[in-house]
Amino acid sequence: MKNTFIILFLLGLSVLNAQDFKPYQFYSKQGKKIKTEKLIKELADYDVVFFGENHNSSINHWLQLKITQALYEKKNTQIILGAEMFERDNQAPLNQYLEGKIDEKTLKDSARLWNNYATDYQPLVDFAKDKKLKFIATNVPRKYASKTAKEGLESLNQLNEKEKSYMAELPIKVTLETPGYQEMKAMMGDHAEGTKVMNFIAAQAIKDATMAESILKNFEAGKTFIHYNGNFHSKAFGGIYWYIRQKNPHLKMAVISVFESDDPELKIPEKDDVPTDFNLVIPADMTKTY
Repeated sequence: MKNTFIILFLLGLSVLNAQDFKPYQFYSKQGKKIKTEKLIKELADYDVVFFGENHNSSINHWLQLKITQALYEKKNTQIILGAEMFERDNQAPLNQYLEGKIDEKTLKDSARLWNNYATDYQPLVDFAKDKKLKFIATNVPRKYASKTAKEGLESLNQLNEKEKSYMAELPIKVTLETPGYQEMKAMMGDHAEGTKVMNFIAAQAIKDATMAESILKNFEAGKTFIHYNGNFHSKAFGGIYWYIRQKNPHLKMAVISVFESDDPELKIPEKDDVPTDFNLVIPADMTKTY
């Protein structure tokens, strides 16, 4: 009878362990697990933090909010927020909302907000509003990136000065040496016409360069600028990170990259293993917001 009880007890433990689901795991650049408390402490020492995301990942967005709130406390309020999801020409209505001069509906009517704004980005904007923090619209207006993809980077020279103020100073350097851009070229395939491929890459570059310039223009010494962007814009220290390095190699910057994994232990998938300063692994079947 005693042995039967022990067996049943051990079986019960095994079931509990099997149901110990992990929602996320952070790793250091060296591949060691890192607790969020240590992550926050280390991030507070950086000038700029890029928080990569999968745009439709619920846990990704929740962690952005929680880590931002924790950094606000750790840095004694000395943080600035910025995001790919807001374009430069929408800074005025965003500022008006942050200052309480317009309401939520007016912001939605006057700014080009993403479809998942209410679930994924409004919590961050409202946090900035509540704490009276700057929230910078860093990205180039989409129509100029689309123009670049269709007509090439040179077509932007035709724009007037006001339009050019919404993008990085021209000309910008576009090179396949930028991490990630070679990958984009490969995605286009061997049969894609050369000019079209480079136009497509240039459209990515005008986004990255504009976000980099926006961060540099709004960075303040002693504060940590937290930037939320799609993972591709900073993965492998490319994209925005690379463009900032060309202008200011002395800034201390950290990249949080995100990976999805089917592994219950949430190890970084080997095929995607290009670790940055910090690496977030989330379940591949995590709830999506769209």
